[in-house]
Amino acid sequence: MRNFVLCAAVAALSFPALGQPSKDAEVFSSANVATQFSGLAADAKSKGSGGATLGDYGSHAIKLSLRAKSGGAEIHEHFDDIFFVTGGKATLITGGTVQNPKTKDGGETQGTAIEGGRTHAVAKGDVVHVPAGTPHQLILAPGEQFSAVVVKVKE
Repeated sequence: MRNFVLCAAVAALSFPALGQPSKDAEVFSSANVATQFSGLAADAKSKGSGGATLGDYGSHAIKLSLRAKSGGAEIHEHFDDIFFVTGGKATLITGGTVQNPKTKDGGETQGTAIEGGRTHAVAKGDVVHVPAGTPHQLILAPGEQFSAVVVKVKE
């Protein structure tokens, strides 16, 4: 199933969003992506994280994420997350129970931590798939930065 979702995400990036007119392909050059990551550094330093959207296509979106601090626990009810880790390392906690959960519009739940989850070491070059509805949290060691290209695939 995980392989199917990853293949579906790659296919979603290769074809226009369903119901939308055909468009030219978009290429985000390494120089452009590096410039955008550099621009996120101030937010990451002051707020713990920074993010930018490269493209939003209805069925999926391509985003950049830069973290300088651990994130809170979260659940995306309607979106799979696929991370292509571009820098740094972190501990990803998945599953378990979100502590102090607060659900917002659109099925987004945030909390302070995850209890009883499974830990995964993730680092530059890794590809991660987090299915919709799965609690997850990134934990960074002090002084570590973590960057990723994130594809959010709508269910």
